[in-house]
Amino acid sequence: MSSAAIASAPAQRINRPNIVAVGTIVWLSSELMFFAALFAMYFTIRGVQGPEIWAQSTELLDIPFAAINTTILVLSSVTCQFGVFAAERFQAKRTGSILQWSKWGMREWFALTFAMGAFFIGGQVYEYAHLVSEGLSLSSSPYGSVFYMTTGFHGMHVTGGLLAFLIVMVRVFRAGRFGHRQATTAIVVSYYWHFVDIVWIALFSAIYLIK
Repeated sequence: MSSAAIASAPAQRINRPNIVAVGTIVWLSSELMFFAALFAMYFTIRGVQGPEIWAQSTELLDIPFAAINTTILVLSSVTCQFGVFAAERFQAKRTGSILQWSKWGMREWFALTFAMGAFFIGGQVYEYAHLVSEGLSLSSSPYGSVFYMTTGFHGMHVTGGLLAFLIVMVRVFRAGRFGHRQATTAIVVSYYWHFVDIVWIALFSAIYLIK
């Protein structure tokens, strides 16, 4: 083998697509089809019920509260991406004061993202409790069934993302050195988190805004 071929071999390995990232994208594509089926179910039942009955059910929704909860979740994608930027420069933790957010590492940004995601789940539980007290449950009406199924499955995905953040932070804490493997794990988790955020924006628009 020539010296030029030997020199180019490492570069070829580095430029090769990461199998974990590719697998995650393929899996998220299947999840997209799952949520597409939920959207189809929602709009089909909405068409069967009729706009007047549907409008009466949506009056129970607290749109301002849901908008605040949605804003928190959307902003968590921003903090998650800042964590990815830190991971890409192999900065696991902050290099300055906790108040100097510009010097935060992946661990601090992901911890903030976890807190914002947990706030969203807490807000969703609070909303469920309020709606149940108003008489809207999973079995009370077709609207209740599709509302809890669509938002509930999304909430389960958000909870899965929170568990993923915990796993990443624990693995980084236990690792002696922050390297490519840890950075790749952080990036893959960010793919999933951005996905659930985008899906929620679509759900929020369909359920809360489109009357």
